[in-house]
Amino acid sequence: MSRVIYNKDMKQKEIICILGGSGFVGTELCAHLIKEGYGIKVVSRNVLNCRHLLIFPALSVHQIQNYSTDQIAKHLNGCTTLINLIGILNERKNNGKQFHEVHVGITRSALQACEQTNVTRMLQMSALNADPNGPSYYLQSKGKAENYLMAFSKDRVNVTIFKPSVIFGPKDSFLNRFANLLKVFPIAFPLACADARFAPVYVGDIVKSMTESIHDKATFNESYNLCGPDIYTLKQLVEYTAKLCGISCRVICLPMFLSKLQASIFEYLPGKPFSKDNYKSLKIDSVCPEGNTCDTSLEAIAPMYLAKKSALNLDRFRSVRR
Repeated sequence: MSRVIYNKDMKQKEIICILGGSGFVGTELCAHLIKEGYGIKVVSRNVLNCRHLLIFPALSVHQIQNYSTDQIAKHLNGCTTLINLIGILNERKNNGKQFHEVHVGITRSALQACEQTNVTRMLQMSALNADPNGPSYYLQSKGKAENYLMAFSKDRVNVTIFKPSVIFGPKDSFLNRFANLLKVFPIAFPLACADARFAPVYVGDIVKSMTESIHDKATFNESYNLCGPDIYTLKQLVEYTAKLCGISCRVICLPMFLSKLQASIFEYLPGKPFSKDNYKSLKIDSVCPEGNTCDTSLEAIAPMYLAKKSALNLDRFRSVRR
């Protein structure tokens, strides 16, 4: 199944193929690339998840059976760049197999598809602290994918890897997730790994960096850490989220053994809000060693979307009072 919508009046510079284009970052990236005049081909196994993208001009959605080299190569015809955004935060079983299949396997297939079709440019979304020897399966698989690209892409495909800290924006799965969890624990919120540190980076800064890198030869075969201008502990981020949502809640910092226990329990809840692998990832602070690389602050953006949740809560309260 494939649906194509093109704005014939738009002068397209070139067509860019995106894997994982239906997600939070992918949606923002599609909008930004189209604004810059690019045509977009989004390739997905589930085109229904891409329906919201069809409002964009110069964008087509194509269904793929699987992410094998041959299947990806079929959709690279006419494209000059491949962007791989596919990633998962949790896996079905806690053994690292699915992380490896998604992060390493699809990355390998994507690079080989580029080589097979003579697509010479590839952008890869990774993660800060990605390391084959990292503490979690998530970070290990991301690190192995990076190593594979850097080892086998030279002289054939020019690769740039982006390694962000936690990403925030209107549709993020970080602050919004805590906002939803705070509704479940509105009085006292038990927080695991409360002292873990982050340098949240705005999704708009990420997609701008990716877009600007496409033809910038200085970025070829390089990787970049992406961090926002300020560092927060997880506790500070949850307290700030509660404040913006209008929730008076005491954050209870759990010791490490209870944090691990919470992870063991929460990974069996619907949506898997916290897992043992997440717990292991939080053992390393998600901050850039060289300092911030992006300028947009959390305080400049988060109130615009989290405050809406507060307004909704007030509306519900008023309806009950009546």
